[in-house]
Amino acid sequence: MNKDLTVGSPGRTLLAFSAPLLVSAAFQQFYNMADSIVAGKFVGKDAIAAIGASFPVTMIIMAIAVGLNTGCAVIISQLFGSKKINAMKSAVYTSLISALVMAAALAAFGLVFSSFMLKALNTPADIFEGAKTYLDIYIFGLFSLIMYNISNGVFAALGDSRTPLYFLVCSSIGNVFLDIFMVVKLDMGIAGLAWATFIAQTIAAVLAVAVLMRRVNSFKTDDKPKAFSFGIFKRLMTVAVPSVLQQSFVSVGNLFIQALVNSFGSDVIAGYSAAIKLNTFALVCITTLASGVSSFSAQNYGAGRMDRVHQGFKSGLKMMFCVAVFTAVLYVAFAVPLMGLFVDLGETHVVHSGVMFTRIVSPFYIVVGVKLMSDSTLRGTGKMAAFMVSTFSDLILRVALSYILVGFFDETGIWLSWPFGWLVGAAVSLVFYKIYVYSDSTGMKSDGIGV
Repeated sequence: MNKDLTVGSPGRTLLAFSAPLLVSAAFQQFYNMADSIVAGKFVGKDAIAAIGASFPVTMIIMAIAVGLNTGCAVIISQLFGSKKINAMKSAVYTSLISALVMAAALAAFGLVFSSFMLKALNTPADIFEGAKTYLDIYIFGLFSLIMYNISNGVFAALGDSRTPLYFLVCSSIGNVFLDIFMVVKLDMGIAGLAWATFIAQTIAAVLAVAVLMRRVNSFKTDDKPKAFSFGIFKRLMTVAVPSVLQQSFVSVGNLFIQALVNSFGSDVIAGYSAAIKLNTFALVCITTLASGVSSFSAQNYGAGRMDRVHQGFKSGLKMMFCVAVFTAVLYVAFAVPLMGLFVDLGETHVVHSGVMFTRIVSPFYIVVGVKLMSDSTLRGTGKMAAFMVSTFSDLILRVALSYILVGFFDETGIWLSWPFGWLVGAAVSLVFYKIYVYSDSTGMKSDGIGV
């Protein structure tokens, strides 16, 4: 069901909208972790290391999908909030066509250069073939991945956070069963894990696009919307390109970090891979709440309600605090048994590496949560230059410190770079929020949006 986020209590409206998004994110991460759990338990530590070695490359691909999704959702939210339905429908069609072209280009590039990218990351020889197998199948499924993400972004832009949840729950459960069936029953190893994700994601993508088209076409307009509008495409790109660049630069930074991790061998790679799954689970949950704030901000910005934008930011901080504290306490207290989900606890070097990363990074989830909330508000109100500067300050410092601290503390130096980067990024983002959003909310100003 579509929902107007410009009316009602900001706190209750945002909570009702964000709760299904949070559950969706949790399910998505559960089935992502299922790959690593099944790999570690039924194939071995080399399998989880292989998936981990390909992870930064898959994250670049995911970053582009998420960036495109987020950028398109902001414009669609603004048009929906300002009740420009004809333009909103054209924006949806334009987004889907653009996503198809992007998927084709990425798939072609990825399949040609997958080996080169893994070699550039210093992927150890003993896990190289497994990493390449997983990566190639993942790239083959790009059309499903990107179309599914775009569809979910449009649903969220229209204020509907429940429909994506239904698709994701079914997809997640199906993926877990397929993982077990293909690896345990069919003995397909790493390839089975990748094909399970491909099948589950493709079914979800087809259903999501079909339901979305029916939903969008149900809006009645006097004029027939354009199937592809270059004017709207240009507006979409003004937000989508910075979002894609932001997500991609973060992932490129993670490539440099992964190259450092790879230099310590397969045990450290396996420990880092398991820990990064836990870390990603927490960060995706927080990022999803921030995406809810972004949609809320965009609709209210489109309606000229900057006072509600600021109120939504404060409500988002409260929700984020609950998630960040819960996951941080859980990870610090139970780091060892959580690592045991992925690897045999008898692999002491693997477990030690993962536990150290988890216990160093997780106490700072509140810090990165504040950054993500203010970043999303900046993006929702179209302040893309400030949004990108905030992101890059965190990334550049985190990568630079990784290479500096590793000389003093070995792999632990890499883990220490994360909190420092988050602290600087949060400070920069809050300054921009104060300048570009808070001042407008107190003065009740809005630039509005064009037709």
